[in-house]
Amino acid sequence: MPQNKRESLIYTVMMCFMMVLWMSMYNVTLHMGALSFETLQEGWLGFPFAYIYAMLFDWFLVSHLAKGFAFRFLVRPESPVLHKVLAVSCCMVIPMVIVMSLYGSLEACVKSGVWSLLLPTWISNIPKNMAMALPFQLLVAGPVVRRIFRSAFPEGKVLA
Repeated sequence: MPQNKRESLIYTVMMCFMMVLWMSMYNVTLHMGALSFETLQEGWLGFPFAYIYAMLFDWFLVSHLAKGFAFRFLVRPESPVLHKVLAVSCCMVIPMVIVMSLYGSLEACVKSGVWSLLLPTWISNIPKNMAMALPFQLLVAGPVVRRIFRSAFPEGKVLA
């Protein structure tokens, strides 16, 4: 886990990149009905805006709330590292899925021009995104990003 603000920023940039890219491709595939070159192209073209939106919410709102909740109700500073990682990861995924599902719904309404579907689309996207994001975060993105992060930035190498 990151040890200071600089490490947290670097880690967040990496994690957000991996999660937003994966979830963008997943959501575009859901909405287009199948995985194809066109789906990948559409997901990649929408990625920069989704990434900026996710980074802003993650860095300025969600991470503080999630860590606060996790360390107040789920784990203690002396808890094993794995428990802290799992608690914080789960507490991050839930609000990020809600926020990013709203983003995806807004994007769909902008493209279609049918704003009356915003709320139903948002509500229906939340469980679909949760079913993909939580396992992906816990089983793939989290371990991969932590390994890459610690390989590139061994503990104590990034100064506060």
